[in-house]
Amino acid sequence: MVVNAENVSRRYGETVALSDVSFSVSAGEIFAIIGPNGAGKTTLIRALTGTTDADGEVSVFGRPPTEVARGRIGLLPQEFTPADRLTARELVTYYAGLYDDARDPDAVLEDVGLTDSEGTFYEDLSGGQKRRVCVGTALVNEPELLILDEPTTGIDPTGRRELWDLIEGLADGGTTILLTTHYMAEAETLADRVALLSGGELVALDSPDELIARHGGDSRLVIEADDEARVGETLAAAGYERLPDERHVAVPAGPKEIPTIVEALEHNDVGYEGLVWRQPSLEEVYVALTGTDVSVGGQA
Repeated sequence: MVVNAENVSRRYGETVALSDVSFSVSAGEIFAIIGPNGAGKTTLIRALTGTTDADGEVSVFGRPPTEVARGRIGLLPQEFTPADRLTARELVTYYAGLYDDARDPDAVLEDVGLTDSEGTFYEDLSGGQKRRVCVGTALVNEPELLILDEPTTGIDPTGRRELWDLIEGLADGGTTILLTTHYMAEAETLADRVALLSGGELVALDSPDELIARHGGDSRLVIEADDEARVGETLAAAGYERLPDERHVAVPAGPKEIPTIVEALEHNDVGYEGLVWRQPSLEEVYVALTGTDVSVGGQA
């Protein structure tokens, strides 16, 4: 077991940041801790790395976090801003110099896909490239465990997907990865298992597929129309009950039912602007279990 946490709790005065959180992370696993800002993710990362005191038991590689050789762990904090006027290569080289047995900076830059941009100042890199450099600084010691706190916050969708590819490649190479995120699609795409945090409490723990199957609800067809009341009435008459709390008209439906629904609308001369078939997602699991949208929250 690479990481083991048992009944981890942390209070700041009257504020409960963590409450009896327990989980473990196996070697080679991508494990995601997910939830909105304020859920307790960053506090949990600090407890796991020994940078904040917490009640309960935490071990990394079978030892207290502060006793683990620093070369075995790579950490990218959420708030990490390197010097703007250093190049990508200079930054990676600087952090490599902090270790006695660091990797070759050229190899690290190749791993994170920045060989062609190694001479570019950090301030001139794109958002995705900046985060790649930051990940590179956490890889110079060739860690067995890589901890990434909100690794893709603030970067564009293209940069985010590039970083996902990088993370998946590291895991394929045997690195154990523990990451926090409030992007549910990120956890759904990357993680072998996810821990859902809300208000400092662990509300669910399993693979994304299992959580969605258990708590995500039905797939649905969402219909956008000018007269959505009439759409709802027409589908109710055809035996499709409208789902609550949707922006537009939505009814439970599998892909084979779409032609029947379209036929019912056209037969009754009911117009619509758009049809979207949606499968349940991790976002819906989180809302179902906590009653809270993942975009809501304060500081972690």
